[in-house]
Amino acid sequence: MQQDKPFSQACENNKAPILEKLRALFKQPGTILEIGTGTGQHAVHFAGHLPHLVWQPTDHPSNAQLSRAWIDDSGLTNINTPLALDVLGGSWADLPAIDGVFSANTAHIMGWQEVQAMFRGVSEVLPQGGIFCLYGPFSYGGRNTSESNARFDLSLRTQAPHMGIRDMEDLKVLAEDTGFVLEEDFGMPANNRLLVWRRKE
Repeated sequence: MQQDKPFSQACENNKAPILEKLRALFKQPGTILEIGTGTGQHAVHFAGHLPHLVWQPTDHPSNAQLSRAWIDDSGLTNINTPLALDVLGGSWADLPAIDGVFSANTAHIMGWQEVQAMFRGVSEVLPQGGIFCLYGPFSYGGRNTSESNARFDLSLRTQAPHMGIRDMEDLKVLAEDTGFVLEEDFGMPANNRLLVWRRKE
């Protein structure tokens, strides 16, 4: 077992409630694309508990190998080798066939142009009727859902102007433009949400 693996406390805190939802959403065998795999903790947890799925980790080229320690240590055979994916880089065509998509805590780190590119790319690789699960904090009508989210949003924008909590009104317009409809909006711990977008038939 590798020592000093990268570690995210947020992944440890939210992996169980997210798994509960994914178990109900991804019932059929298939390959799930994860955008922004990060440390790999989510990939290992979900693949280990959902053996009917093949998990395809991806991350930005500068971060694509960060998950290898967790994945290699897991010994799981239903996790593919992590792939580099720059959502703006046009590398979506290099991905294997995808049946569903999951991404956690990426939309508020990406610039808005990247969020737009993510939705366009997912629309290209996801079959009609397929599900795109997007987890994280979101605002509604320009209002954050909690004081802690408001502080987090300010912190993000102070770090880098391109970052920030995304508003549902903007996401719904983007989803409509890229062929998605919002099917579920689940409340999750720590003032987060799990948005379930379905690609239109």
